Amino acid sequence: MSPDALVAGFSDRIVRERPDGPVLDLASGDGHNGLFLAAKGLAVVLADRSDEALRKAKETADERAEQVTIWKVDLEKPGQNPFRENEYSAILVFRYLHRPLIPCIRKALRPGGFLVYETYAVDQAQFGKPRNPDFLLKPGELMSWFKGWLVLHHFEGLQENPRRAIAQLVCRKPGGRILELRN
Repeated sequence: MSPDALVAGFSDRIVRERPDGPVLDLASGDGHNGLFLAAKGLAVVLADRSDEALRKAKETADERAEQVTIWKVDLEKPGQNPFRENEYSAILVFRYLHRPLIPCIRKALRPGGFLVYETYAVDQAQFGKPRNPDFLLKPGELMSWFKGWLVLHHFEGLQENPRRAIAQLVCRKPGGRILELRN
């Protein structure tokens, strides 16, 4: 499976400019985004709670086994931060939203690290699942969580094929050595 376009588009920059440390593919599912970066030589942690998704990811990752860590974790345990501070050089989040994790994500990323986030926006309810507002971003919500970070890409709106309402953000945590080259 190919990576999401947002990961593919920023992958060279992530490889070139990220601080040391592994990449976290959060709620990774089959791991297609993280495995794409592992194929570029990065250490990657695939984190998900689904045994089936992680099994598929592990099968695909076998050829890059030394660069890929499989982590079965429930990211939604109340009051728990599953991440260590300043652990990851990049964090990828696609089609997943659990608002209590946002402060944990902010802390887990190393200074100068990349965040690549894409998930559904509130208008998605008119096109299909998810419809639960707990899993849909409000206008401007994603940007507000990472105010003060270096924004490399931001989009909120409709995309076609399939038609869906999404919000996207690629940004870098302040601090560290950040080159302001455009992708």
